[in-house]
Amino acid sequence: MKKILSVLIILSIVFALTGCGRLSGRVAEVQVKESLLDTISRRGVLKVGLSTFVPWAMNDKNGQLIGFEVDVARRLAEDMGVDIEFIPTKWSGIIPALLTGKFDVIIGGMGIRPDRNLKVNFSIPYDYSGMSIVASKEKAAGFNTLKAFNRKDVVVAARIGTTAAAAAEKYMPLAEKRLFDDESQAIQELLTGRAHAVIASAPMPAYQSIKYSDKLFLPLADNFTKEPIGFALKKGDYDLVNYFNSWITVVDADGWLKERKHYWFGTKGWQDLVQ
Repeated sequence: MKKILSVLIILSIVFALTGCGRLSGRVAEVQVKESLLDTISRRGVLKVGLSTFVPWAMNDKNGQLIGFEVDVARRLAEDMGVDIEFIPTKWSGIIPALLTGKFDVIIGGMGIRPDRNLKVNFSIPYDYSGMSIVASKEKAAGFNTLKAFNRKDVVVAARIGTTAAAAAEKYMPLAEKRLFDDESQAIQELLTGRAHAVIASAPMPAYQSIKYSDKLFLPLADNFTKEPIGFALKKGDYDLVNYFNSWITVVDADGWLKERKHYWFGTKGWQDLVQ
């Protein structure tokens, strides 16, 4: 009986130690997985990935970033009580850069799309955009519908990896598509007569039609799509998603987003800063 009791005691001790080890391991694992919101607060810096799109983000005469998205990111960091670090990244590689931890969040006019949502989480929309077209007066004379651009002898240019490129494929499947890393390259293709039109998020086409009024025009009176714009971050961190959603709700309700949107999209006061 004593032998049996001794064996049972030993087994109980082994089981308890093993169980505690597993439990402590799980606790340690939970403790190690810190929320990105906590990481940003402890680090004291919000790292933001973006790409240049006029007037969302662009360099002024002194090489400093300005624009609607820049204002949004700066206000967000200020309200979080941290500094901000902008990390300009080519649009075609911006999601992979986010997933590898190069920055915490993309605040760069990124349209919320189901295919992107498979890879990243999105906040609620903080803005809405839409696709517009700027065209060559010479090559696209008389074009005033989407159908007019959907022909095999038509060349349309857009920025690679953007919703503009997706819109070109969807609405102009027959046209030849030429995709570039930067919108300025697409506009150059248009100005030199190698393309009939450029597709991009409004209001960029309107700005280009004014800047080059002797060569370019807007064939459509209105945007031909509407898309929600959100912050993009890595999957799994719901604390940060919740913070972003709450922040967007507050600054939208108090009119700050509307005021900043009007300044960058509805006035020309900022153009002297970049010319």
